Amino acid sequence: MPRPTSFRLPAELLERLETESQVNSTSMTALVTTLLDEGLKIRQFPGIVYRGGPTGRRAGLVGGPDVWEIVRDLRHAPGRGMARITHLRDETGLSAGRISLAADFYAAFPHEIDTRIEADEQAAERVRQLVEHRDRLLSS
Repeated sequence: MPRPTSFRLPAELLERLETESQVNSTSMTALVTTLLDEGLKIRQFPGIVYRGGPTGRRAGLVGGPDVWEIVRDLRHAPGRGMARITHLRDETGLSAGRISLAADFYAAFPHEIDTRIEADEQAAERVRQLVEHRDRLLSS
C-alpha cells in the first residue's frame, strides 16, 4: 500500500516533471514512481536501460535487445547453466557478460520480465490464429 511522502524539489525540476506528465498524459505521482523505480533498477544493474515503445516501457541492454528477449531465448537454449549462456552467445554475438546481466536482472525482477514474455506469447498465438483462419479461407 502506498504511503504519503513529501519531497522538496527545485522549481525547475518540478516544471520538467509537470511538462513530462502532461506530454505523456500521466499523473505526476505515476511519473515520479516510474522514474524512481527505473532509476533504482538501472543503478543496481549498470548496462540496463529502460526504453519506451507501443507496449510500454521495458528493460533492455544498452545498445542491445530487451531483457525479456534474452530470457526467452535462454529458456529455449540447449543445455544447462553456462552451456545455455555460451549457446546464446554463439547464436547472437552478445557477450556472455551481457547475457548474464540480463539473467541477473531477471532474477531480481522476474514478474516484470515474465509479464513481457507472456504478452509476446499471447501476441504470437493471436497471429498464428489469424494466419490459420486466413489459410482456411483461401484454401476452401
